[in-house]
Amino acid sequence: MRNGRSDLMWVLTSGAALGALGSLLAYLGNPPNSGICISCFLENTAGALGLHPNARMQYLRPELLGFLLGSAVMALATREFRPRWRGSGAALVGFGFLMILGSAVFIGCPIKALLRLAAGDLTAVPAFAGLGFGIWVGLKLLAQGGAGLEGLEAAARPGSPPRLVALGPVALAAALLALAFVPGALLESTGGGGSLHAPRAVSLGAGLLLGALCQRSRFCVTGSLRDLLLTRSLGPVAALSAALAAAATLNAFTGQFRLGYHDQPGTHLEWLWSGLGMALVGLAAVLAGGCPFRQIVKAGEGDLDAGLVGVGMVLGAALVQTWGLGATTSGVPAAGKVATLVGLAALLSFGLRKSEERG
Repeated sequence: MRNGRSDLMWVLTSGAALGALGSLLAYLGNPPNSGICISCFLENTAGALGLHPNARMQYLRPELLGFLLGSAVMALATREFRPRWRGSGAALVGFGFLMILGSAVFIGCPIKALLRLAAGDLTAVPAFAGLGFGIWVGLKLLAQGGAGLEGLEAAARPGSPPRLVALGPVALAAALLALAFVPGALLESTGGGGSLHAPRAVSLGAGLLLGALCQRSRFCVTGSLRDLLLTRSLGPVAALSAALAAAATLNAFTGQFRLGYHDQPGTHLEWLWSGLGMALVGLAAVLAGGCPFRQIVKAGEGDLDAGLVGVGMVLGAALVQTWGLGATTSGVPAAGKVATLVGLAALLSFGLRKSEERG
């Protein structure tokens, strides 16, 4: 049986592992300050499958598949694999889409924001402020009476899905992983971010380890910020500190730490839109019941609602590249700004409407 001290040790271990492996993967070949980034990995993987036309973003990231498979192995080993569903498919797909849209406007998911900060990239500061604000707004909406996933119970399907159905995402990840090691089976960039990657075996090993650890601990960056706002306890602070300290230490040791706001790799200087993009991620994550990374881990546990959010994330990864919504080092395109504002308005409208229906 778990206890508070054991839980804290698992969370601290997971945070430290995430920070250390994020730094190590960047050192071994992943894009600078981007050793782990769910939105970037999804955009690369969507490109490898031919789902968008950007030839510079095509590479099936083994880490991404490792997160899901490692989670599934740990859940099965600890008897925590629980097939379940209860939500509205359209809303869940929308939450996933908007999390990737917000991440693309910042150029990175919450994990990448943490890793960028640990590398001395001060452009991540407004992103963290926006992420925290989005989480705070989401919690306020939930407190009003059940917006978000909890408020979708009226559309829930009775009972639990068959075990084999819940294992579907795991089987798909295993099949894609096999293709990743077959030369020429998938598209692969020869330049740009998609061409930068650590050795496949190392990437896969890191993904499996983090998937297993974070399934056991429930750790994620957004979840820690949410818990901090809810409980004001030191546990979330300690977990985030462990991740930051581990990444910063390895960055300093490997020469990847460079403190500053200007001339950071893979960033832009439009701080307002970095903040708004991550506010969109934080708000959608609270309503969906977890950030992009957490959704992948939950899908590995048999949560088909998380699988639907994952479908939305893949759709988002394909469309932000196809429609040119994502930011580049030159800044945020007008279409991305409009989409971000529309996304924030849609989530606020959804949350307020659900709260009124249950009020």
